[in-house]
Amino acid sequence: MSIQWFPGHMHLTRKAIGERVKTIDVVIEMVDARLPASSANPMLRDLLAQKPNLKILNKADLADASRTQAWLEWYNQQDNTRAVAMDGHHTAPAKAMIEACLDLAPTRGTMVKPMRVLICGIPNVGKSTLINTMVGRRVAKAANEPGVTRQEQRFSLQDGFYLFDTPGVLWPRIIVAQSGYNLAAAGSIGRNAFDDELVALELIAYLQQYYASVLLERYQVVDNVAEVQAMPDHELFELIGRKRGALMPGGRINAQKAAEIILQDFRSGMLGRITLETPAEFEEWLKTGERLDAERTLRKEQYELDRQQNKKRRKKK
Repeated sequence: MSIQWFPGHMHLTRKAIGERVKTIDVVIEMVDARLPASSANPMLRDLLAQKPNLKILNKADLADASRTQAWLEWYNQQDNTRAVAMDGHHTAPAKAMIEACLDLAPTRGTMVKPMRVLICGIPNVGKSTLINTMVGRRVAKAANEPGVTRQEQRFSLQDGFYLFDTPGVLWPRIIVAQSGYNLAAAGSIGRNAFDDELVALELIAYLQQYYASVLLERYQVVDNVAEVQAMPDHELFELIGRKRGALMPGGRINAQKAAEIILQDFRSGMLGRITLETPAEFEEWLKTGERLDAERTLRKEQYELDRQQNKKRRKKK
């Protein structure tokens, strides 16, 4: 899925993170537990490669518990990395996060050598909500839409432990097609950057394969799981729209309204605990994305070379 959504403040945030990370002991990247790899920013990976890294799989209460465990194991196998799962209303998030950071940088965390932690992540991943829970009061602006936090903020979680919050930042071009759909389904991308109907259809197709019983229970438009799995995604989409009253005059389906209903059901957790990717799936998607991106780069380079050669030939004439 082609997404072009990189506002000016995100470019500035990238530069600010590059400067701030020089003074940081541990970097926390918060990802969405429903799409852990798609919501991990490859641009940040390059910026933060030399720092101990804590992955927080946020919104774990909305994710498939067995898949969350698989992702925690996958991240914890990586060098200089720890991973924990939590949600914005976790009863002791500060304690869990502080302990994980101290494991990664055991010589820090005192008044003499304070722990300086940078927390970052994509828009709408829940950083502000989690920070408010950790601090115990509303200190960070939170909203269920991307792009709310616009400047760096600093918070003290305890003596000798400082947390720097940054605005949510995406990357200029998403090369893994399925990641684009997953990010859009989760509401991590501005609405003007994607087609709701297309995203809802992709979501339905994935749920038909792995969570057909969820669709059956929520929408009750067919009689059994086998029918859910066998039906073309666009037909199931239309049945859901009709069942939920997403209709226009003349009985035609209102595709926009139907898509919004389905996406909101996923985002709010009304469909149940769902995770849209596994480590093995994402690795395959990434290989395909990198191959297609390399082919695209070669075509672009060849086009530029041909253009320059044609320009020289015209000059000789």
